[in-house]
Amino acid sequence: MLRVTGNFRDSGYTVENLELFRGADTIAAARALADCKVVQLAPGERIEDAVRARLYIVLSGVLEVETDGHAGASDGSVIRILPGESVGEQSVLDDAANLDAVRAVEDTRLLVIESGLAWELIDQSNAVARNLLRLLSFRIRAANALLRRRQKLGEFYRQLSLNDTLTGLYNRTWLADMLPKLVMRARTQGSPLALLMVDLDNFKKFNDTHGHLIGDAALCAAANVIRDGLRPSDFAVRYGGEELMAVLPETSAELAHMVAVRLCQQMREAVLFPDMRVPMPHLTACFGVAVLGPDGDEMSLIEAADAALYRAKDAGRNCVSV
Repeated sequence: MLRVTGNFRDSGYTVENLELFRGADTIAAARALADCKVVQLAPGERIEDAVRARLYIVLSGVLEVETDGHAGASDGSVIRILPGESVGEQSVLDDAANLDAVRAVEDTRLLVIESGLAWELIDQSNAVARNLLRLLSFRIRAANALLRRRQKLGEFYRQLSLNDTLTGLYNRTWLADMLPKLVMRARTQGSPLALLMVDLDNFKKFNDTHGHLIGDAALCAAANVIRDGLRPSDFAVRYGGEELMAVLPETSAELAHMVAVRLCQQMREAVLFPDMRVPMPHLTACFGVAVLGPDGDEMSLIEAADAALYRAKDAGRNCVSV
């Protein structure tokens, strides 16, 4: 409940300090505002006004406008309104109640200007109209800046959701989104698309022998081998568990096989823990190689790579199969 403490004439405040009347006829403005109510809010108290369009000018204290209804948000959605500044301009222009959540940060006094009087002041003074446009322009710029920040934040979290937290490789979510697009591009351009399916050999036994923390470190080392051994145009993915994947656009079956053989060798040569006194076993992996068929899709490509992977396992592991 807004507590009326008097009117503007008897409040002791002057028009000269109010942004809306900068450069305007202050004598005429003071006369027009003389009978306007001055109300007071306690710290944390909100402006509860969902019926009438009004303009509120801060005479003393500070208001917070929660533009999306989230108090205390850290993304810039809370705007502070200082003495001399106003809220409710948009509600006056729209002739609609102000729906933004507005609360006092400290003891705050407000000048209340009803919508009808606000329009009279705008009609009678070019300076008031200019100042109102300037205030609205500032609010629009602030809203656009907030939107850009939120878009960047949203993209940041979207990127996080597409990467495996342990290895840093792309994850299944990324694969489900991007592989169909890569397949479509390969078909449109008439270019080959290869897929390498990688499975670390005897990884469950490795985990059971050395513990999951060391197993995680070994998995990260294997991921680094795959990532560092690819071109900038290729993609390394953690498919799940100890299964990794490499997506190779514009790569023929012969070239994909050469890449897999090289990665298989680099995997055997990977040093896991150079500073440990106890020697660790070398990492080895099976590689299954597949290339997108003329009528294939992303599922058939994965299935072909997976079948090749099992052939590599049947061949004794630590090898490549197509």
